Amino acid sequence: MIRAQGLTRHFGDHVAVDGVDFQIRPGEVFGFLGPNGAGKTTTVRMLSGLIAPTGGTATVNGFDIRERPDVVRAHVGVLTETPGLYP
Repeated sequence: MIRAQGLTRHFGDHVAVDGVDFQIRPGEVFGFLGPNGAGKTTTVRMLSGLIAPTGGTATVNGFDIRERPDVVRAHVGVLTETPGLYP
């Protein structure tokens, strides 16, 4: 299960993701759609432990993305258009 509540990410004064809320239950198919610049990739990067959120909370398989990004990364696989490496 993936749950996001108020998930937010700022880059300086720019708000890339602004208070996203959603839940994906096991077995559900979820489409994350929107125009370029809408914050889709930034949200996925937060949910996969590549970057930390500025605000809000999220869990992946019950693990908090802030407290246990290492365990979250072990449970997900992400291929983005622009590659990012774990620190």
